[in-house]
Amino acid sequence: MARVTIVGGGYGGITLAKALDGIAEVTLVEQKDAFVHHAASLRAAVDAEWSEKIFLPYDRLLTNGRVVRGTAMAVKGTTVQVSGEGDIQADHLVLATGTNYPFPAKHLESTAAIAKARIERVRASLGSAKRALILGAGAVGLEFAGEITSAFPDLRVTIVEAGPTILPQGDYKAELRDSIAAQLAERGVEIITGDTLAYLPPIDIGGLAPFRVTTTGGRTIEADIWFRAYGASAATGFLGEDYDEIRRYDGTIRVDDKLRVIDHPGVWAIGDIADVRESNRAQHARDHAAVVAQNIQDIMAGREPSASYAPQSDLVVLPLGPVGGASQVLKDGVSVVEGPEFTNRIKGEDLFTENLREQLGLAG
Repeated sequence: MARVTIVGGGYGGITLAKALDGIAEVTLVEQKDAFVHHAASLRAAVDAEWSEKIFLPYDRLLTNGRVVRGTAMAVKGTTVQVSGEGDIQADHLVLATGTNYPFPAKHLESTAAIAKARIERVRASLGSAKRALILGAGAVGLEFAGEITSAFPDLRVTIVEAGPTILPQGDYKAELRDSIAAQLAERGVEIITGDTLAYLPPIDIGGLAPFRVTTTGGRTIEADIWFRAYGASAATGFLGEDYDEIRRYDGTIRVDDKLRVIDHPGVWAIGDIADVRESNRAQHARDHAAVVAQNIQDIMAGREPSASYAPQSDLVVLPLGPVGGASQVLKDGVSVVEGPEFTNRIKGEDLFTENLREQLGLAG
């Protein structure tokens, strides 16, 4: 069987590992001691029950393959150097390390116990705060405002967005933006667009202490806690200078329509690190994994890779806590906006957790 090493045990990595388990000799390399369900991380920051749910073991993911806990230190060809493990050689190397993003949307700690402790501190701080500031009104900032106001309805939230409108990046309908803005306004959330802070708050993200900042537009904002909801960067720092020519400003690496890394035979990239011009979503990573799984199987059978991937439309399911939110989805090939009932049914209550547990072999 062909040897396949997958670096990164996120949504795309586990999907690909599962698809090839038993067909190939699969090694999944992951630095964390548990899968982190980042799609539910914002809920975990305000709900103690969810802070347990988002950390899931890898133990039952693979029947034949193995999960190696360690950090990818370097890549040469299709060989990856892993801390504590040494060199792992493969016939196919799949890079699936995702993005770095500010807490609490993502957790960079390698140990679940440490990540949980940080979540608990932030949740306690939110419970004591009177005013919260969120920088960035993209999907993450808006969803977090919805989670905070659902769990702490007396906490006043201000969002500052440098762009001219909320959800400034992406081909989103005005109807979607209007629905989200109206629901947050009903909860007392103040949204300031077209403005930025003159300087960052003098306390750490998620720390509890009263502060005052001013914007470049002359506004004064007072709050007790703040969060940054912008600044994603692809986690490709472990790749050497031979990747510099195909690495973009945001850290993503160039791939062809088969998701092969340009100029690196035997290397593939899926998920957020692949230079595919679409929004970063868990489902996109899963779709990438399906394409690469088929193409690796084709090569193993002596065929040319047959599966291709094209960037997907900007769609979003954006809950504002367990109740509320709006979505932009495709129906019969047409982009439409749906309201809170649809959003809650699709994502708001469950946040796709049961499907994920089943994929990890934890259902039942």
